[in-house]
Amino acid sequence: MRKLIVAEFITLDGVIQAPGGAEEDTDGGFAYGGWTIPYWHDDIGAHFDQAISDCDAFLLGRRTWQGHAVFETIEEGDPFGDQMKRMRKYVVSTTLPSADAWRNSTIIRENVVAEVQKLKAQPGKNIYVDGSSVLVHTLAQHHLIDEYSLLVYPLVLGGGKHIFPAGLHVNLQLIETKPFPTGVVLMRYAVNHA
Repeated sequence: MRKLIVAEFITLDGVIQAPGGAEEDTDGGFAYGGWTIPYWHDDIGAHFDQAISDCDAFLLGRRTWQGHAVFETIEEGDPFGDQMKRMRKYVVSTTLPSADAWRNSTIIRENVVAEVQKLKAQPGKNIYVDGSSVLVHTLAQHHLIDEYSLLVYPLVLGGGKHIFPAGLHVNLQLIETKPFPTGVVLMRYAVNHA
């Protein structure tokens, strides 16, 4: 069975909202978008490249999928852009009219839990989820996540969308830690489904 990996940029207080830009996600009046930028290091990019190479599918919520669809505009011949275009993408949405904005994309409109169970049962490499806070909550509540790969940033924002839904109890086993020169720490956890 394929592993479903949730990979997030996350603050010390568990916020995952709008890590990449000021206008990325302002829901709830969130004003701290782009909080990862001062901490960027090429080693973080190398980690991301390795993580993506271990996967052959993305599972994303609609807003994250739409944000990531910018990869479709990367010029052909760019190794990273070509890899992102080549991978299968599954976008969970009841409102998206079409998945044409990013090649190799399929919309999951209903029965999300059952559809994800089917994806996990198919042969292939890992399934990668990032952003997608509403989807991640659903996956966690239905015990579909096998691993959390968290890039923990040394700051506290005091509010914003969180990785775990309120009331969820999850047992995790630490499988890797790795510090980066800017103070970011990779923390990988396997989910103990027992």
